[in-house]
Amino acid sequence: MSKQIRELAEISNNPITIMANAAALLYEGMSDINWAGFYIVKEGSLILGPFQGKVACVRIEKGKGVCGTSWAEDATKLVPNVHEFPGHIACDSASNSEIVIPIHNQGEVVAVLDIDSPLYNRFTDEDKIGLENFAKVIENIIGL
Repeated sequence: MSKQIRELAEISNNPITIMANAAALLYEGMSDINWAGFYIVKEGSLILGPFQGKVACVRIEKGKGVCGTSWAEDATKLVPNVHEFPGHIACDSASNSEIVIPIHNQGEVVAVLDIDSPLYNRFTDEDKIGLENFAKVIENIIGL
């Protein structure tokens, strides 16, 4: 998928376009997920960006839920059971596991990549490594 997003970025270097295509690639390319997309840091909150899936939360505060915690801690959060995550924000009650990866520009978190699954324990350490590499490719392309 990293190669595909690089090729799509050659057509358009607009960050929103790239994130939209990245979300679509992940949503179509990964099995057993029900949401894939981005939240962008804006005005002190995470604001909903391009995504694939059901209607989502529009604003997430720093340190709140899995996305806000990933942003606050500048760390990937792999959550096998979101119902056990303190302060989890349930945008889609069908989601049972989640992974969130920070996206950086000049060392600062500027967005997070969020992927949800209806399965418990859906995301593996291998997924974590692959998605962190995918996020690095996006970081190098978009420069938000």
